[in-house]
Amino acid sequence: CPARARRSPPRGREMPKLRGEAFWRETLRSAHYVVAPMVDQSELAWRLLSRRHGAQLCYTPMLHAQVFLRDANYRRENLYGEACPEDRPLIVQFCANDPEVFVQAALLAQDYCDAIDLNLGCPQMIAKRGHYGAFLQEEWDLLQRMILLANEKLSVPITCKIRVFPEIDKTVKYAQMLEKAGCQLLTVHGRTKEQKGPLAGVASWEHIQAVRKAVSIPVFANGNIQCLSDVEECIRKTGVHGVMTAEGNLHNPALFEGRNPLVWEMAEEYLEIVQKYPCPLSYVRAHLFKLWHHTLQVYQQLREELAKVKTLEGIVDVNRELKLRCQEEIANQKEGEKPKEGLPFFHWICQPYIRPGPKERCKENGTRGTEKCVRGKRALEEDEDGNSELLSKNKQKKKLRNPNKSFDPTLKPKYAKCDQCGNPKGNKCVFNMCRGCCKKRAFKETADCPGHGLLFKTKYEKSLLWQSSQTGIQNPEISQRDVDVGKTAVPKEADDTAS
Repeated sequence: CPARARRSPPRGREMPKLRGEAFWRETLRSAHYVVAPMVDQSELAWRLLSRRHGAQLCYTPMLHAQVFLRDANYRRENLYGEACPEDRPLIVQFCANDPEVFVQAALLAQDYCDAIDLNLGCPQMIAKRGHYGAFLQEEWDLLQRMILLANEKLSVPITCKIRVFPEIDKTVKYAQMLEKAGCQLLTVHGRTKEQKGPLAGVASWEHIQAVRKAVSIPVFANGNIQCLSDVEECIRKTGVHGVMTAEGNLHNPALFEGRNPLVWEMAEEYLEIVQKYPCPLSYVRAHLFKLWHHTLQVYQQLREELAKVKTLEGIVDVNRELKLRCQEEIANQKEGEKPKEGLPFFHWICQPYIRPGPKERCKENGTRGTEKCVRGKRALEEDEDGNSELLSKNKQKKKLRNPNKSFDPTLKPKYAKCDQCGNPKGNKCVFNMCRGCCKKRAFKETADCPGHGLLFKTKYEKSLLWQSSQTGIQNPEISQRDVDVGKTAVPKEADDTAS
């Protein structure tokens, strides 16, 4: 692919922007099978692999509008350098909470895609701290302004990806508000923002169906998609135009073909694409942890090797070793043998991963009797004998760097708490507070706190002395006493006049 695949500049009068159904039919080519935007996971190489195996529309990973606007390297690494004619139709997704910033970033991206999507569905803590994603779903005035401005300024359509409210009626009104503001396509994830991780539960297709009936723009459904039959059932039950999947695609890129290929074959194909269209090694490793999820529960040593490998060639070697071990296991397989651990297929076949609920996760993270048993994502903490093999991966790395490091919570130092907020206070703080609370109080009271290096009083007094020295040059009769109390003396002539 050429380095850039920009849209052709308009000649003469600009073509009218397609909207709603026309946009979906013509620009998106009536896409039914959609790969979701996934942070660090829906990069160009993975999108091309997914398109080879049935995906009709892909999204970029979520991009931060503020960073995209100010950082040319971020733009090049995440969009400009990845432009490729085979990678269309493509929708670029941004997270933002400021209308001007969002639109300015979108203007820089619109020549490299077919639409701009506003992320209103991210439920993660980082989205809460950054005030974007699903944590904007109560701020309807702000969202209206963002979409109205984008719809007015951009040459490509604006779309939105949302999560539902617990109430169907409120979800429908939310969708109608976005449509009225100018949204041309809506993706509805049938979970609330609280449904995530082990609490994800089942997505509500009833919410999605209600939205589909209430709006006139195209609607994509997201949630509960693990295989092609799920896609077909979702379209039949909800009446949506297309179905989006994230985790289902990560565990089986051939999901939209209705196939369950061998895990090493998908890995080989993906690694070939990565050699042509490079991406960070962390992305590649994360993809293979998903693809090989069930197999790595059996071959724990390969899990360790994949985690430690530093080059793409090293990952290719790990895939080759995994292939050999699986082929050997297949050759020694007994007739009539069935998959273990309740899997629908043998572990070397691409298949869904059913996320365990809270109770199941506790069991998964508990003590196991044999080496070959499945171990959870979170390893156990250090036992009473100090067995470091039971430490989590991150703690094992810290232990390698510092053999004397202890993770015993009883040995952690106890900190005195801030009188105001409960965070650790500064040892030398004059107010017995943390730095944040101390700064607020010192500023309010014009006081000093040498322990935190806050000198509001000192700086204020110095500013008064400087002001008095400047005034004193013009009016020598100003007294030092007046300066000390922060007052300017009245000149004698003025005093006589006043009396």
